[in-house]
Amino acid sequence: IQVRAFENGAPVDAPIALRIIGPDLKVLRRLALELEHGMQSVNGVRDISNPLKRQRTDIDLQVDLEKAGMLGVTGIEIDRAVRLGIAGIPVSNFRSAEGDEFPISLRLPLENGAPRLDVLQQIEVSSLSGEMIPLGQFIRPVYVSGATNIQRYQRSRSVTLTAYPSLGFNTAALNAQIVEKLIAMKLPGGYHYAIAGEAKTSADSFDGMGAAVLVAVFGILAVLILEFGSFKSTLVVAGVIPLGIVGGLVALFLSGNSISFTATIGFIALIGIEIKNSILLVDFTNQLREQGMELYQAVETAGEVRFLPIILTSLTAIGGLLPLALQNAALYSPMAWVIIGGLISSTFLARLVTPVMYLLLPPDIPAPGLDD
Repeated sequence: IQVRAFENGAPVDAPIALRIIGPDLKVLRRLALELEHGMQSVNGVRDISNPLKRQRTDIDLQVDLEKAGMLGVTGIEIDRAVRLGIAGIPVSNFRSAEGDEFPISLRLPLENGAPRLDVLQQIEVSSLSGEMIPLGQFIRPVYVSGATNIQRYQRSRSVTLTAYPSLGFNTAALNAQIVEKLIAMKLPGGYHYAIAGEAKTSADSFDGMGAAVLVAVFGILAVLILEFGSFKSTLVVAGVIPLGIVGGLVALFLSGNSISFTATIGFIALIGIEIKNSILLVDFTNQLREQGMELYQAVETAGEVRFLPIILTSLTAIGGLLPLALQNAALYSPMAWVIIGGLISSTFLARLVTPVMYLLLPPDIPAPGLDD
């Protein structure tokens, strides 16, 4: 029985999943058992599933084909006789008066409802001459062990071990510890591993994300240049971006989350909110300078007047995101923590950094009353 929280997002085998790929099932089973032992030693890993841990018991008939051929018995007759004695062969259907239909199978009587190995000795096989020959004359049935299933990954045999993180443990950190133990195993030649689960899903989600982030950032910068018509103003406004990113990373660390796909979306949203707050300050400073106010006084006045609106805007956003962050949902909580941490750091640090940057890089403002 596995008890786990409801999960959103793309379906995965399990949060923690690793594949060992190679040609020989016996070697795969040995490596899987060794990896399972290593996973058990990692604190925070629970409900480990190894599909090759328990093997299936099969019956190997060990048919003597030469002797069967001498007696005139074909392979298909042997197969049919064994199926008849063990599993049964459908011969007809029975329809009840109510119209329900049931299959009729012919097979040997079973003891206690299950077939036994010695029942094969009671089976007789028809030869080409029509003579009935006991099946036991040319078979030596034995029990053998085999894999319960044979998994394949990219057309190669593989075994996938899965596990779940305990409450309060970070999946990415546990995955990294398990990969270290897997590397220390020194897989033999012809065998390699592949990471699955949340790690693979996250990597697939990040494919193309870098280009999207660059497009978003350059799009924001282009809008700022069009709005202010000055590279200096754009640089001052965009100076708050690193301040928020640092706060978002700290919030992820303190909350025990990793940089996931939704966390990256949170960083992009955070940049937009930071830019909005910075525009309030820089644009008002430019307006004061256009009215004839001196540079230092304009920066000081704008900081005082716009301080409360920026603080209230940030607190409103933080308050709205707190329920989502405290819900501890694996899909959306990292995004909320990123925005909350980034807003806290950028709101307070930008009140110091942005005025200083404005004084160091004052935009060119035309004097009042003069035409261009």
